[in-house]
Amino acid sequence: MKRAIVIGASSGIGKEVARLLLADDWHLGVAARRTELLEELRSEYPELVTVAEIDVTSEDAPRKLLDLIDEMGGVGLFFYSSGIGKQNMLLDKEIEMRTVETNVKGFTQMIDTIYNYMSEHQGGHIAAISSIASTKGLGAAPSYSATKSFQAHYIEALQQQANMRNLNIRFTDIQPGFVDTALLGDGHKYPLLLRTEDVARQIVSAVYKEKGRCIIDWRYRLLTFFWRLIPRWLWVRLKIKTAS
Repeated sequence: MKRAIVIGASSGIGKEVARLLLADDWHLGVAARRTELLEELRSEYPELVTVAEIDVTSEDAPRKLLDLIDEMGGVGLFFYSSGIGKQNMLLDKEIEMRTVETNVKGFTQMIDTIYNYMSEHQGGHIAAISSIASTKGLGAAPSYSATKSFQAHYIEALQQQANMRNLNIRFTDIQPGFVDTALLGDGHKYPLLLRTEDVARQIVSAVYKEKGRCIIDWRYRLLTFFWRLIPRWLWVRLKIKTAS
């Protein structure tokens, strides 16, 4: 039986990935803070969906994740799609700290929990969404780009550790560009906007192919390639706008 957990399945990319997995006969544990938004999935696939309320930043989130795994009878694929981020040119402290709490604390305790579980239960596959924002520090969104860099490096570090420990755990770091989700509903206009459904299909394909990293789409692969070529002394002098 194919069993997967999707964290952040109430909307956006997580919800679309969950739909694709359900259409492919996966048994899913879906989790988010707003469980009422998850009931739509359970009503459509009552035999395949288990719902759990998990706030990734709460202290009891790891225990709730393990409870969900027990209820499902195990898990082979873990997909993490929970995260926040805003432009913050005025460096509002509340925005920065809330982003760090969700994208660092929440991410770390969820990824650590599933990693430790899989290390004790014959392995599995961990896929998580970071972002192309992890490529360089972005002045328009300091905490967002910094926390996404943390996520990308954390996934890479755990993949190395799993190999060092001879663990059968595979990883996929998913780095999309701007995706048309509620996360970007801040009144700004973003370039090269991607459709959520298209992104979800590419994510599932990358997971099935067990890719270590997947930048979505080809335009962002080209963009980040050139970003990496720009030396730091020049990058910090550039006026990089992420939206208009």
